[in-house]
Amino acid sequence: MTKTTRVMLAVLAVCGTSAAMAQSSVNVYGRINTTVESQKTGSTSTSVMNSNSSYLGFRGTEDLGNGLKAGFQLEGNFGSDNGAGFNFQRHSEVNLSGNFGTVRLGKFNVGSYLATADYISMHNHDTGTSADALYAYVFPEGNQISYRSPEFSGVTAEFNYGFGEKATRDAGLPGTGITGTGEHKGAFDAALNYNNGPLGLGLGYTQAKTNDAGDSLKEQQLGLRASYTINSLTLGAYYQYYKADTDVFDTKRHAYRLAAMYTLGASEFHANVGRAQSYKGDLDGTKTSATQWTLGYNYNLSKRTKVYGYFTKINNGDDAAYGVTNAGDNFRSIAVGVRHLF
Repeated sequence: MTKTTRVMLAVLAVCGTSAAMAQSSVNVYGRINTTVESQKTGSTSTSVMNSNSSYLGFRGTEDLGNGLKAGFQLEGNFGSDNGAGFNFQRHSEVNLSGNFGTVRLGKFNVGSYLATADYISMHNHDTGTSADALYAYVFPEGNQISYRSPEFSGVTAEFNYGFGEKATRDAGLPGTGITGTGEHKGAFDAALNYNNGPLGLGLGYTQAKTNDAGDSLKEQQLGLRASYTINSLTLGAYYQYYKADTDVFDTKRHAYRLAAMYTLGASEFHANVGRAQSYKGDLDGTKTSATQWTLGYNYNLSKRTKVYGYFTKINNGDDAAYGVTNAGDNFRSIAVGVRHLF
């Protein structure tokens, strides 16, 4: 092989690689979100450093032509306070998208949560000890297929189905301290989002079935959300209805949350309050209600970096265990932190 031939082959290889790279892309991204906190659970006080859903992610797409794209996304949580615990159990998906919408396979948050509760926890993106402790997340993540529609006049729809695969899942009753595990028998989720200028609306429904030692559990939730921005003020609210039916008992519960954010220059002022009412039905008479409220302040040093502080508190009824292990215990935290996106 002559020197000229070798040079030409090298140039062709570089050109071919460049053409392939022009049709695909891979991005590395993440969030480091760490707080120092003074906490009190029941009568026990402690000072801690917390990682608030810090993660590292990889996202990529490949242009297949004719409007069709293939993509993937992998995210792993890790402890920004100690560097431990990295894995891809936070988010893992492969997808195909085009004019028809997007089909996704893997593990990810379902549409009903993203359409409702996630919009309302604005102060720290629903992370850490100030995360929404009252929302009942019914859908067991993983082994799921999702279809998301294109946007039509501000409206998008998403449908998820979770394959049971005889996997073990939590079969406890949210906020009660009633625990259990069972065999996941499948789940369905549907969501609608409407966003048009200052107005946002969301609707989500979930149904999941579990078998626990011969006792069947059917969980359902229905959520509604509205948000509106007026100049520097954003107001939001959601409502959730949760119902659990078993061979032993049937019960239901209502929950709601109100939130407000006011921006002034680089500053954000946040306030929100949520309420979970006591369970009714066969648990009628139990003191399982709870209230959670949070005051927060964020200062944006840049588009990617902020410093912040918040005060959050959960007041549990005598039989409620939202955010705690022992029923009847209350929880509060005073925190200061730094969040950086990359």
